Amino acid sequence: MQYDDEMGQSRLDGAIVSRRDILHCIAYVDVIHPRKSLAAAHQGVPPCRRSDDLHRRRPRTCRGRRRRPPSAGSSRPRILVPEKLSPDGLALLTPHFDVDVRQNVSAEELVRIIPDYQGLLVRSETKVTAEVLRAGSQLKVVARAGVGVDNIDVPAATARGVLVVNSPAGNIVAAAEHTVALLLATARHIGRADRGVKDGRWERAQLVGVEVGRKTLGIVGLGKVGLHVARMAKGLGMAVVAVDPYANPDMAKQAGVELYPALHDMLPVLDFLTIHTPLLATTLDLIGEAELKMMKSTARVLNVARGGVYNEAALLRALDDGCIAGAGLDVFTTEPPAADSVAARLTRHPKVVATPHLGASTVEAQENVSMDVCTQTREILRGGLPTSAVNAPIILPEQYRKLQPSVSLVEKMGRLYSQHFAGSNSTRVGGRTFELVYHGELAGLPNTKPLLAALVKGLVASFSDSNVNIVNATQIAKEKGITVSETHAHDSRNDQTYVNLVSLRSYPDGGGAKGRRAQVIEGYASSNKRLYISRLGRFNATFSPEGTLIILHNYDEPGKIGGVGTVLGSHGINIRFMQVAALGAEFRGDWTPPTDDGLQPSRSQDSLADTAGTHPQQPGDEALMILGIAGNVDKKVMDDLKQAEGVLDVSVVTL
Repeated sequence: MQYDDEMGQSRLDGAIVSRRDILHCIAYVDVIHPRKSLAAAHQGVPPCRRSDDLHRRRPRTCRGRRRRPPSAGSSRPRILVPEKLSPDGLALLTPHFDVDVRQNVSAEELVRIIPDYQGLLVRSETKVTAEVLRAGSQLKVVARAGVGVDNIDVPAATARGVLVVNSPAGNIVAAAEHTVALLLATARHIGRADRGVKDGRWERAQLVGVEVGRKTLGIVGLGKVGLHVARMAKGLGMAVVAVDPYANPDMAKQAGVELYPALHDMLPVLDFLTIHTPLLATTLDLIGEAELKMMKSTARVLNVARGGVYNEAALLRALDDGCIAGAGLDVFTTEPPAADSVAARLTRHPKVVATPHLGASTVEAQENVSMDVCTQTREILRGGLPTSAVNAPIILPEQYRKLQPSVSLVEKMGRLYSQHFAGSNSTRVGGRTFELVYHGELAGLPNTKPLLAALVKGLVASFSDSNVNIVNATQIAKEKGITVSETHAHDSRNDQTYVNLVSLRSYPDGGGAKGRRAQVIEGYASSNKRLYISRLGRFNATFSPEGTLIILHNYDEPGKIGGVGTVLGSHGINIRFMQVAALGAEFRGDWTPPTDDGLQPSRSQDSLADTAGTHPQQPGDEALMILGIAGNVDKKVMDDLKQAEGVLDVSVVTL
């Protein structure tokens, strides 16, 4: 993105976006503040500062100076800092605002005092709950000095028009270095050796370690931290492999990392495993009993990401049973671990090196994140634009009325793709080309860039906590190895039901439409702004992309619906709605087995061939069953459904 200072405009992939429009959007648009109308969004907005004005004066440091309490008549905005932040960061704020540093504020006291503040700067210990946000009637920004925003009720902040910002890049080096430190500590029993020496024991024979050179490190999540870990591990002489559906293949190759298609394929070859993903529904208990049993008995696991990506009870059993050799843990499901909890037993285990969430605890990292969030807070409170807004909208005010339904639709189509196509087989998201094709009224709109941003947001949402908005969508897509394009199709599809039809087409290996058969999702917004998916892969369908869906690809034979209902009923899962989707007319009579291109989510060709003696493989014999359900779909439910007669594949999609 380039900023034209004279015109006060930003350029994003050829589209001209007014800086004031973005500020209007962030501060006022209905996506963020439903109580304010669009007309009101254009009233009372301060004039834009020129970018050179914002940086002309350097703030003076406040070291050694005693902060004066704000006077009762002070008109300067007030910022509350209830946790320790670097003085260099706070020095950016004190010339312009009244900064109140009050550590060890209780939850009750925070609710009582927050009405007086426009800004709130926190780290990981302060819980910014819905109650705090309701009480903070003047709050404009909550800044998290770090990456994770688990301690902030982001939906509640969004509903009240409060921006939430974080610092995703400030602690990359610190987290990566701590990961490597735990890797070496577990390999050489550093923790146990240190305790033994201090207790007067000299246990050389009992603490024989292993070298890490020529060993294999597996990484789940090849983002910024994962890549930094990979480069450091290569420097130690390790072979590095990784699993990440959004990894940029070119970037992985440059770092010397071999990408595996699936976690289960990678686990048996590893000597060390480290996870660098956010804690999402798709990553909760990512490593459980089944996964740990796939690993070598000499393997060691590391976690400097989020407590919960490993199932702590399963990890404890694996260590006790000798299923794996050790663990280096920096994060836990509850911090600090409650006495006699599973996490507490892990910290005391002789095969575990445990640290108290020190991944980002370096002088440099704390200074980096402090400077970052303080700079963003200053810009927001002075009418500027944040660089890492967690809940910034992806649509501008003047486009809101026409594009809003389609923005929601395209984001859901991206989520559907990543969980159905990429989630149910080896199809990757990184390294693929995605084309949005607009029909009807959408095809006539001059600027549909917010739809591209919505697609990127939907594609990465299921496996990443990247904060996608109209400003950073192109950069995030590039980082994930995703190529996105759009086509305005001025064709003859004039059916009023499909007045805003959108087609999403995905091609493998960055290829285009020529010579390629694409994965396709189509959807539309009806005249009353209801959203529908009308095509999923080779199947025609009509269903609302809402809630939790189970999608089954099966042979179209008697008894299939009843069998699926019986399985779900046995697990206490209620079916809210169901639809059976038939093959599209263009696929009838021209059927070929599924391929690695992911033309349909299905078993491999070999597994389909195994069923040839019992199930005729003709296009009329296939169907897609879409079920909207209420209940928790765990691995046991998925396994039971996959074992059902005639079921080819199952995916669970949360929208």
